[in-house]
Amino acid sequence: MTFPPRESLPKVMLFDLDDTIVDYSRLARESWAEVCAEFSAVGATPFDPVAMVTTIKAVSDWFWSDEERFRVGRLDLDEARRTVCRYALERTGIADRALADAMGNAYARKRDEAYCLLAGARETLEILHALEVPLGLITNGGAEKQRGKIGRFDLGRFFQLIVVEAEFGTGKPDLRVYRHALEFFAVAPCEASMVGDNLEWDVAAPQALGIQGIWHDYRGTGLPEGTVVRPDRIVRSIGELVGLSPHD
Repeated sequence: MTFPPRESLPKVMLFDLDDTIVDYSRLARESWAEVCAEFSAVGATPFDPVAMVTTIKAVSDWFWSDEERFRVGRLDLDEARRTVCRYALERTGIADRALADAMGNAYARKRDEAYCLLAGARETLEILHALEVPLGLITNGGAEKQRGKIGRFDLGRFFQLIVVEAEFGTGKPDLRVYRHALEFFAVAPCEASMVGDNLEWDVAAPQALGIQGIWHDYRGTGLPEGTVVRPDRIVRSIGELVGLSPHD
């Protein structure tokens, strides 16, 4: 394997976790479809599983659209999923908290089982590790879920710094998480880069401090129409950072 020149890389590289290293969104809708099919006739009032998937999607979009609900909900995803199920069932006239909890828990299990590393992620980290590039991981969410992914895929050995929102006390896009990383590695902002899929959290926020913002456009959709965020670089796979092709 050919490594890129060390001098071509930032002095320090910071990474997001979900949908940057771990395929977090994989099979989300499929998992809801399976759950709705499984539970459609379980409660006292049967429901149309296809229609329920659509309702859950609408409720989920509403639930996560609120900044405060998003902040609180991501710290306890399992409870947030149960809440989404409860609201979705209520929209269809079904008041059955036990059913909603069972559906939310089943969905959580399916999502946990579906997590995998994105193509080229481990190879990229291995190369950066071999090149002795200091790495930091900055992720929002609850400690149990995020640490679980880190441990499951043996990611901890690559990172000198791991910042988990629930442990640190605040998360992206709060600039304190980025200042903490700069202080930890004792580097100037221009010597660091942040790689992630969220334009506001992983690009605009670090750019406000002078950190290079690299957008992971893993869906290949391009910049959203109307966005004012301008990444310093756009990659379809983090493997591009070290010269890997999408198929490596």
